[in-house]
Formats: sequence, C-alpha cells, structure tokens
Amino acid sequence: MTVWLANRFTASISMAGALASALLFVAPAHAQNSPMSLADRVARLEQQSQNQGQNRVDQLSQLQQMQTQMQQMQGQIEELQHQLQQLQDQSKAQYTDADSRLGRLEKGASANPASAASSSGPAPAASAPSNASTKPVASPTPSAPAESAADKAAALTAYNAAFKSLRAGDYVSSSRGFREFIQKYPNDALTSNAFYWLGESYYATTNYPVAVEAFKHLLSQYPQSDKVPDATLKLGYSQLEMKQTDAGIATLKSVPAKYPNSNAAKLAQERLRRLSQQPAH
Repeated sequence: MTVWLANRFTASISMAGALASALLFVAPAHAQNSPMSLADRVARLEQQSQNQGQNRVDQLSQLQQMQTQMQQMQGQIEELQHQLQQLQDQSKAQYTDADSRLGRLEKGASANPASAASSSGPAPAASAPSNASTKPVASPTPSAPAESAADKAAALTAYNAAFKSLRAGDYVSSSRGFREFIQKYPNDALTSNAFYWLGESYYATTNYPVAVEAFKHLLSQYPQSDKVPDATLKLGYSQLEMKQTDAGIATLKSVPAKYPNSNAAKLAQERLRRLSQQPAH
C-alpha cells in the first residue's frame, strides 16, 4: 500500500511538472499574439501622422516650384509674343514698302517713259552686294545746247534701257546706263529722274556712299523734282546703313515735316518708329 501511494505521488509530481512546462511554452506564444499596447499604438499613429505631414510638405514644395516655373514660362511666352508682334509689324511695313515700290516700277514699263520716270518710290533691294562702279556721279553741264528731236528720241531709248535693267535687278547695268545717260543728256527732262534711279542702283548694291552722292545731287540741283521726297527718304536710309544714325534720323524726320502728304513721309515715320523700339546699345 505504501508503495502504491508513493508511485501515485510520484506520478502526480511528474504530471504537475509537465503541465508547468507546457504553460511555460504556451505563454510566450500567447504574448506574441496579444493585442498591441496603447503606447505602441499611439507611437505608430504619431509616426504615420509625421509621415503624412512630411508628404504634404513635399507636395506643397513641389506645387510652389511648379507655380514658379509656370510664371517664368508665362513671362517668356509674353516676351516671345511681343517679339513676334514686332517682327510682324516690321514685315508688314517692309512688305508695304516693297509692294509700293514694285507697283510704281511696273508703271515704268508702260509706253510713256515720262510717267515711269515720275513714279515715286525706291527700287527693290538686291539680295547681295555686286561690283557696281563707284565712279562719282557726273554733273550735267548747264550750258549744253538744247536737244534736237533726234537727241530726245535717243535719250528716251537710253533711259528706257537703263530702267529696264533696273527692273530686271541688273543694278550694275542700270547704274552704268543712268550714269551714261546723265553724262550724255545733261539737260533732258528725265535727267533728274535718272539721278534718283542711279542712287537707287547704288543703294540696291549697298554702295551707300555713292548712293548718297546721287541723292544729294538731285536734292541740290533739282529741288522742284517730284523725286525729292523719295530721294530724301533714301538719303536717310543710306545714312543709317552707313552708321550715321543721328544724320539719318534727322533726314528721315525732315520727310514728313516737308512732305507730309507723300508716301515717303509714311515710310519715314514707320522707319523712325522701328528705330525708337530698338534697344539702346
């Protein structure tokens, strides 16, 4: 009996030990699966809030950068629009000028050369300089005898030939033809016009000094010529091309002042307007 009790007691102790061991094994696992503590949850929420706040700060910074870039782009667009408008205005003025000149030159092809000679407006400019002669313009001889009918016919033929070269863009031939016309027929009715077209031929080939000489000679020797407004205009253009800015501006201002109703006055005012819009150097 005693042995049996001892065995039961030993078995009970063994079972108690096993149960204790099982409890020790299950406790950590239960601890791992237990809900997060309040402090940990608060800490996690604070971390999430901080992350969200940082994200909002980053997004706001990016938005501000985009707004700044858009403002810069808007400024650049406005500047480009302004430059485009200036180019359009300049192109329109140049087109009007060229169209007016070409229209008047076309009239010179008519059978009446006097009408062609009296047409006002500059000749179309050449695309590149040529080797036009720089020989000084010859002055007509006031004491030359009156022309005969044969001389007038010959003068008319010579003038038309030079003018035809001008219309064809052969400025070397036209300058030579008008110069020879002036030398041979100094008292012809078309001589003043020949001086103007001679200046145009030199202007078209960028030979501005000789062009200035021709225009000035016309202005001084033929003040009553209907070519005077256009000659004054092209004199101003030539002075500007020669970097004689003050003289060129003064000459252009004199055109609308002296000849307010002329087409040359409009062109002079347009050129002055463009000059006033150019940035100072």
